[in-house]
Amino acid sequence: MNYDIKGGKFPVVICNLTDGESMITEKGSMVWMTPNMEMQTKGGGIGKMFSKAISGESMFQNIYTSHGDGMIAFGSSFPGRIMPIEVGQGKRFVLQKGAFLASETGVELTIHFNKKFGAGFFGGEGFIMQKLSGSGTVFAEVDGELVEYELARGQQMIVDTGNVLGFEETVSIDIQTVKGAKNVFFGGEGLFNTVLTGPGKIWLQTMPISNVADSIRRFIPSGN
Repeated sequence: MNYDIKGGKFPVVICNLTDGESMITEKGSMVWMTPNMEMQTKGGGIGKMFSKAISGESMFQNIYTSHGDGMIAFGSSFPGRIMPIEVGQGKRFVLQKGAFLASETGVELTIHFNKKFGAGFFGGEGFIMQKLSGSGTVFAEVDGELVEYELARGQQMIVDTGNVLGFEETVSIDIQTVKGAKNVFFGGEGLFNTVLTGPGKIWLQTMPISNVADSIRRFIPSGN
């Protein structure tokens, strides 16, 4: 499989497949394809379906297989970028729920529970995320622009939860309360922030769709 990402702020990834190669998506993100692509929808067993449901993903996967040389394109659902990630031996990653767009069939997508008790109850997306393992290329949706940092061992970054796109498996995640009563009630930043601790690479996104939805909601009249 080779690919090309096009489209600026509304990107698509165009994947060129050889005979027998397949791609997986869980969002119905296919936007166009050649007629020789065959689609199959699979659930993957009760355990995996339950894990997908509580991690925010669809319980079913759409698998597209090329009969002969073929092409399929997957589109982003929000203005931003599409980021390719190479998964392999010793290269496992964790993504925020909803960031997964598509992947090769050698990639396994499983639920990732945070081991920190506090993050479990207060961390939002920081509690249940998705772990990428196996081998192959994954395409992730980025809301807005992408910013990348490499954290040294013990180095920390404090982030608003929605701005966390993902990180290497070596990075740990926890939550931190906003200090000071005035900051909590009048600062507009909520009660908690996410704390990422190295070592490892982290990916942050500049315009989470949840923040945009909250901004728009203020201008929508409430019903009587």
